Amino acid sequence: MNPCDVSLYGIIDPHRTRNRSLADLTRAAADGGITLLQYRDKDGDTRTLIENAVTIKQALSGYNVPLLINDRVDVALAVEADGVHVGQSDMTPKDARRLLGPNAIIGLTIKTEEHARQAPLDLIDYACIGGVYSTMSKENPTNIGLQGWAAIAAHFRHVAPKFPVGAIAGIDASNLEAVLKNGADGAAIISAIFMADDVKAATRELKLITNRCLS
Repeated sequence: MNPCDVSLYGIIDPHRTRNRSLADLTRAAADGGITLLQYRDKDGDTRTLIENAVTIKQALSGYNVPLLINDRVDVALAVEADGVHVGQSDMTPKDARRLLGPNAIIGLTIKTEEHARQAPLDLIDYACIGGVYSTMSKENPTNIGLQGWAAIAAHFRHVAPKFPVGAIAGIDASNLEAVLKNGADGAAIISAIFMADDVKAATRELKLITNRCLS
């Protein structure tokens, strides 16, 4: 398992930026304290994804923040990203690991207890469980809530206590503490960071909560 800090996991999506510069937003979030950044764009064509990923990667230069690409292993390879995050209907972790090699960070979305039981812990470096709360950034037919999150996370805590398990969907400064106190190693956050008026300040506020709860 590759070391991976999911404590403040930013997800940057061009559709959730208020049409602002990806580079500027990336630097602001990195200054604010994100520990991991995922670039996600469900609608962009391949060339656009590569161009944006290069922009984001360049903006992260000098920061110790790994860049992951959502779903698209080909884009991750093209821009030499640090890894990928895949969902249940994307390329399998086995194939992603074969293509990206042993040093890439590979994360997996988990939505059910069955997904947790089937997760190949020898091939992935972290999991994100959700959606926990309602969110405008992605369609989630059902929200599992904190109790549902804990029930799914219990599998990982039993078989691999040190395996990083994050939470995702609808998490912001108002509920982050509850999520972390419920046992999450961190949270993946989109709108509360990248839709904020002041991205750096919003990220710093989340960072303070994270540090206080996880210290």
